[in-house]
Amino acid sequence: MKKILISTGGTGGHVIPAQVLYDYLVDKNDVIITSDSRGLNYLNKNLYKIKKIDVPKVTKNILDFIPFVFFFTLSIMKSYFFLRKNKIKILISTGGYMSIPICLAARILKLKILLLEPNLVLGRANLFLLSYCDKIFTYSREIKNFPKKMKYKNFVIKPLIRKNIFLAKTRAEKKQIKFTVLIIGGSQGAKKFDDLFKSDLIRLSNNFKIRLFHQTSNRNLKNLKNLYFKNNINSKVFSYTTNLHQIIKECDFVITRSGASTINELVFLEKPFLAIPFPFAKDDHQYYNAKYYVEKKLGWLIRESKVKQNFLYKFIGNLIKNKKLLSQKKKNMNKFHKKYDWYENSNKLKNLI
Repeated sequence: MKKILISTGGTGGHVIPAQVLYDYLVDKNDVIITSDSRGLNYLNKNLYKIKKIDVPKVTKNILDFIPFVFFFTLSIMKSYFFLRKNKIKILISTGGYMSIPICLAARILKLKILLLEPNLVLGRANLFLLSYCDKIFTYSREIKNFPKKMKYKNFVIKPLIRKNIFLAKTRAEKKQIKFTVLIIGGSQGAKKFDDLFKSDLIRLSNNFKIRLFHQTSNRNLKNLKNLYFKNNINSKVFSYTTNLHQIIKECDFVITRSGASTINELVFLEKPFLAIPFPFAKDDHQYYNAKYYVEKKLGWLIRESKVKQNFLYKFIGNLIKNKKLLSQKKKNMNKFHKKYDWYENSNKLKNLI
């Protein structure tokens, strides 16, 4: 039995792949997840063996530089002793700045280091750690910013899909009377979506039979609920939930940011989507995540800056009137993930580790 540590943290984009890796490996290995405080919000302590290790956030303020160096060095030391105490043999990192101290500590201890890059752009932390790792798992050879001299370390795997998502696909879908739209703002919610879509969604509700699911941030939950109630929109507004797959199953169409896990799971569940990438994502990775799938005719993509009033009304109205547009996307998605098997992928990854 191997002692494996999975390092993650930050947002759901890093934590969700860590959950899948844990579920893949835990049956035949002793597995621990380490995360910072933010990442703990996405982890169920009853399902995973978790250890909290906080890392100071990278700062550009010169006055914070000395404290940052001190606490960053302290994080490496804490990680070093944690790895030794728990006799970890393999470290897997899902990226993000919070992974750097523990990876450097693992390097000092000469442990096996494996990286995961779920995005279609190599993240800065993974780029920095590439020379220290044994392998990096990606979803495509088309990944941007990947150094040619390091290509031999790139092992392409099938996208990591959560087990509950995989099992959800086998369940029959409920037939909906109303055209059902889901808006996903990502694990942190997207207030910009809330502001951009208000008037178009009200107009859609007045002219078509629609039902709306809207995921937003906790701070905007009450305002959005009140807005939809006042305008008599058939809706359910909620913040981040681990049961999002159950809601996705009920939908005809999804408007979403384009984090890697979200897009992969929508394609797997055969839910046509319009991706509106977060414009300030590092290295524009959300745009390239969506672009990869849109070029395979699996969805639609538009820059946030291009979304004007009436765009959503016209776009969704056209889908309601022309159902073939959605059915063709669903057929393409089915072909793309036709041979996907969670258990088979789990076994393949175990062999690579």
